[in-house]
Amino acid sequence: MVRFAVAALVCVSFLVLADSSAIRFIDIAPQAGLTLPNTYGGKEKKDFILESTGTGAAIFDYNGDGANDIFIANGTVLHASGPPTRSQLYRNDGKGHFTEVGLQAGLTRSGWAQAACVGDFDNDGHPDLFVTYYGPNSLYRNRGDGKFTDISAAAGLPATGTRWGSGCAFIDYDGDGYLDIFVANYVDLDVDKTPKPGSSENCEWKGMVVACGPRGLPMGHNVLYHNNRDGTFTDVSEKAGILAPGGRYGLGVVVADFDNDGWPDIYVACDQTPSLFYRNKHDGTFGEIGDAAGVAYNADGHLQAGMGIAVADYDGNGFLDLAKTNFSGDRPSLYRNEDGRFFEDVSERSGLGKNQLLGWGIVFLDIDEDGWPDLVLANGHVYPEIDRSSIGETYRQKTLLYRNLGDGRFSDITGSAGPAFATPRPSRGMATGDIDGDGRPEILIVNMNERPALLKNVGARQNAIAITLTGTRSNRSAIGARCTIEAGGRKQIADVVGGGSYYSQSALTLYFGVGKAEKIDRIEVRWPAGGKQSWSAIAPNRTLLITEGKEQIVERPFAPAIQSQGK
Repeated sequence: MVRFAVAALVCVSFLVLADSSAIRFIDIAPQAGLTLPNTYGGKEKKDFILESTGTGAAIFDYNGDGANDIFIANGTVLHASGPPTRSQLYRNDGKGHFTEVGLQAGLTRSGWAQAACVGDFDNDGHPDLFVTYYGPNSLYRNRGDGKFTDISAAAGLPATGTRWGSGCAFIDYDGDGYLDIFVANYVDLDVDKTPKPGSSENCEWKGMVVACGPRGLPMGHNVLYHNNRDGTFTDVSEKAGILAPGGRYGLGVVVADFDNDGWPDIYVACDQTPSLFYRNKHDGTFGEIGDAAGVAYNADGHLQAGMGIAVADYDGNGFLDLAKTNFSGDRPSLYRNEDGRFFEDVSERSGLGKNQLLGWGIVFLDIDEDGWPDLVLANGHVYPEIDRSSIGETYRQKTLLYRNLGDGRFSDITGSAGPAFATPRPSRGMATGDIDGDGRPEILIVNMNERPALLKNVGARQNAIAITLTGTRSNRSAIGARCTIEAGGRKQIADVVGGGSYYSQSALTLYFGVGKAEKIDRIEVRWPAGGKQSWSAIAPNRTLLITEGKEQIVERPFAPAIQSQGK
């Protein structure tokens, strides 16, 4: 168990702060050691769409010391002449400070890295890492000694040169206790054959000459890899029914149970093509029902350029809802899950309709611990050239914070949430996870050709509970588990989801704010393997370590909050 250092003169009780109504975040990335810039395409101009999408991140405890570490996917530049770039792995020292150890850990590959997802595919107790690329993807097996081995070839993952892997997620779609892998693919891209900026109508935007696509370029096809339980995988895409006719421009991916049947479903945010919703049919196959369920288009029946995805039961009706970021000039999408079968696009009446920034990463996170999931959206334009135009938009854009009012509506509180939300950035991926053990997840934001941001919540506190699940009959990562808590007269649900946000994997620990409730009346876990367990009268403000089949819970009280310096 990691002991989180606390300076006596700067620590405060996590239940009392000077301003009981304040919601405030600061950026602590430099102080935490997250100083290396992300590399991805040209800084002043993007000649190809490949240079525009950026990368994601993952927050997970790779070395088993009890503290969350950080992986940031890193790209490259066209016609690179300097030393090759590689993705970054930051090891947490247990005090919320990080050291980059990617080279020592065996993460040596360079190239156009894209998304990251995490899951223990071989159930050995060590979380593994899957990274998509433009070109062959990489499956890194965690050896358990602080190092990873790229086993992509041995695992049977194909090396396809023009395939552009985008979002990914681990999923046990057939319930055999082993994690499979779902991968979206954006474009079947041959850079040498891609049209040059300005060469067609697909290479202009609002009168600007820009990189071509995705429209006019060959679409990608989603892939589902079945875990053979011997360290290898088999492509079952066609057999499982996830090959969309003609393909899609797929980007963000999330795995969760949207109809409460105990089986994981898949949602894919698609760019300029209908988004995809795969309902699990319980027999190793899926049915694509995006249009019928109301999540393929917006409320007006129009196509959108979907990017990232967030999942939560934001209105407390017992069904998981979907939020999606979209391109500039469009609003974010909020799909309210009515009954597990049909969704309604409530973006306008929920209060999200005024935002028309270009969105990427998106997460639901209860930032004020009142029991209602709030929304954080990372933004940034795709064309740096826009800063030299008269269009009136900017390349760097602010991260937005919407507070859940508990009545189906959200309020934009970005302007009062502190300096971390006042800084515009060219953002892409975003993930959340508690890096210092205080029970409040930090927000990690990946920025194009700049250092990342790490937003720490230093606002007023209420009571909360964190729950980390470990499967035994189920997959070890417990992806697909459903947790239900009852406290303060309310019931909340959350799934351990695979993928999510934009190209990113948040920590698998579940967080619930419970307001002023002094106990959790009941906790129920529905495991992916089908069993249920429950506990009663649990004190808040601690992390619960729950193992499938064991009645005994390991409890770790939250560390006192630290008044970090940041901006």
